[in-house]
Amino acid sequence: MRTDLIRKTALTAAGLAFTGGAIAAPITAAYAADAKPATQTQSDRKPSGERQLGVRYEAQPNFYYCGPAAARNALSVQGKNINVDAMAKEMGTTEAGTNSINDITPVLNKETGKNDAYRSVEISTPAADDKQTDKLRADIVKTVDDGRAVVANIAGTSTDTDGGIHSFEGGHYISVVGYRDGGNVVKIADSANPNTASYEVTVEHLADWIATRGYATS
Repeated sequence: MRTDLIRKTALTAAGLAFTGGAIAAPITAAYAADAKPATQTQSDRKPSGERQLGVRYEAQPNFYYCGPAAARNALSVQGKNINVDAMAKEMGTTEAGTNSINDITPVLNKETGKNDAYRSVEISTPAADDKQTDKLRADIVKTVDDGRAVVANIAGTSTDTDGGIHSFEGGHYISVVGYRDGGNVVKIADSANPNTASYEVTVEHLADWIATRGYATS
C-alpha cells in the first residue's frame, strides 16, 4: 500500500475499530452539552487562544463513507448541508474508501465557493517532526479562525485527552472543528460513531495520526 499523500483509505469491517462499538445505520447525533446548537454555525472566540465552531453533526451511514461524512461535517460549520451521497460520487468513494485528501480538497473548495479556500498538505514521514507539527497547529488555528474546519486523513491508533482510544488501522477521515491552548489541543468531529462524535487530542497526537497521509486546510 502506498505511503504518500494519495495512499488509499481502505476501510474494512475488521480493520475499523473504535471506542463504543460498531458503526450503526444512518444516525444524526447532537454533540455533547458543550457544543453549539445545531442552527448556530458561527465561531465562538474564547480567552487564551480558544475557538470552537458549531457543527451540525451526522454519523457516516456505512463503513466506507468516512471521507464524504467528514467533509459534510466540516462544511456544516459554514451553514452548508450537502448530501453525503452526492459528495461520495464526486470524491470517487467506493467500498475501498476515498483514495486521498486530494479527492476531498476540490469538493471542499467547490462547496465553499472559492477555488483556493482549501489546499492539501502532506505529512509524508512515518511520524511527524516538530516542524510538521508546528505547521499543522498553525494551519488549524488559521482555518478555524477563518470559520472553516480542517479535514484530516488519519491511520492508526491515538488516545484523546480523556484517555479514550480511537483506532483506525485501515485509515479514516475526521474533521477538526476547534482548538484551545493556542492550538496545542484540537477538537475532533468523528463520523465513525455517534457515541464518540466529539473528543479532543493534542496536536502532536493528531500530527502523528496524519503521518504518511495529509489534510485539507486554508
